Amino acid sequence: MRLSSILTCMAGIGHKRSWRWRCPTLAALALLLACSGGCGGQAEPAGVVSVWAHAGRAVERNTLEQQVAEYNARSRTDRVKLTFIPEGSYNGQVQAAALAGDLPDVLEFDGPYLYTYVWQGRLRPLDALLPETLRDGLLPSIIAQGTYRGHLYSVGTFDSGLGLWGDRRALEQAGVRIPKGPADAWTSSEFDNVLAALAARDPDGAVLDLKLNYPDEWFTYAFSPLIESAGGDLIDRNAYRTAEGVLNGPAAVRAMRRIQGWFRSGYVDPNLDDAAFVQRRVALAWGGHWNYPRYHKALGNDLVLLPLPRFGPRMVTGEGSWSWGITRRCRRPEAAARFLRYLLQPDQVLAISEANGGVPATRAAIARSPLYGPHSPLRLFAEQLREGYAVPRPRTPAYPTISAAFAQAFRAVRNGVAPKRALDRAVQMIDRDIRDNHGYPDVAVTGGR
Repeated sequence: MRLSSILTCMAGIGHKRSWRWRCPTLAALALLLACSGGCGGQAEPAGVVSVWAHAGRAVERNTLEQQVAEYNARSRTDRVKLTFIPEGSYNGQVQAAALAGDLPDVLEFDGPYLYTYVWQGRLRPLDALLPETLRDGLLPSIIAQGTYRGHLYSVGTFDSGLGLWGDRRALEQAGVRIPKGPADAWTSSEFDNVLAALAARDPDGAVLDLKLNYPDEWFTYAFSPLIESAGGDLIDRNAYRTAEGVLNGPAAVRAMRRIQGWFRSGYVDPNLDDAAFVQRRVALAWGGHWNYPRYHKALGNDLVLLPLPRFGPRMVTGEGSWSWGITRRCRRPEAAARFLRYLLQPDQVLAISEANGGVPATRAAIARSPLYGPHSPLRLFAEQLREGYAVPRPRTPAYPTISAAFAQAFRAVRNGVAPKRALDRAVQMIDRDIRDNHGYPDVAVTGGR
């Protein structure tokens, strides 16, 4: 079997029509793939805690390596063995290692994968392993992302921020109101008027960057909040059994029809060069915390951070990022939890936030942050997460399919397909996946599989 076929087979995690694995000679292939990035190691010496982390940017890797070195130097009982896994093949290697019985003790993973890993029986609850005082100090968004069916399975040391970046000079010249915070967000009709006012002063009328050059997951993370603000959703969250009537309901259709209007009016810059905002071709850019260094360098004091427009009574924003969990194969969960508690100390949270720009995961760290604390330039991102404006992506193993279906619908709407028709197709795709997986029963979560 060719490597590409192996990776394709390994990458399926429930959204490939069935949770049952059918790859030939799967165990051997799983072991090969798992060890290509460094095995978790079932035969680790006593006292060693094996940890897998994604190989992000160099500054993030260096920070985590330093944190591990400091922890090992301080601890008298534990030693952390850190292995970096390439981000592009991360989930495939996790799945391969799980099938080979070779997962590490502590596993980092992107937030939306959590629910699949729990459903597959890979992770253990953290409720009894992390003290209540520590959990109380976490942002509500961290708890929301890490909780599945009543139990906390993951904690992050940082979260993401999503909003609108604005060119203050252009906004003031167009005479538009600048919102002060999430409770003061533009309404959908007001936002349309803002776009029209900006376009009237723009040579080509394109005044909005929606980051169309970003990958598919971006569209779910960035634009499902508008559907949720309008009163729709990606799936019925009461039972997580269907998207019918919520993703293709009247509220969701209205939201997508309004977004389609931005394209039809010529307000959206294609942003093929990823420079629409820094070159000041547009006055508004959908984006997140990671844009700040580049945007601030380009616009200086003219840069302003704004909440997303609200399509209903309340503004909604996105949340979620990489987080940490303890695997069921871990023989010393208390030791693994000690390492997680160390990573969640304010100094360590601030260190990783400084490295990657993410929102610090704890209230104590935010209060000390030069970027996210009171009167700081990115305080809006922290305020949104702290005050409950953020909605987690659907907490179900079906999420990969949900995200793919929504991204497909967004592209169709952008290209002129009727929103109802595009969303109906997405619902069919999601509901078919749920049916094919028998509703994702709790068998694995309770350890029965």
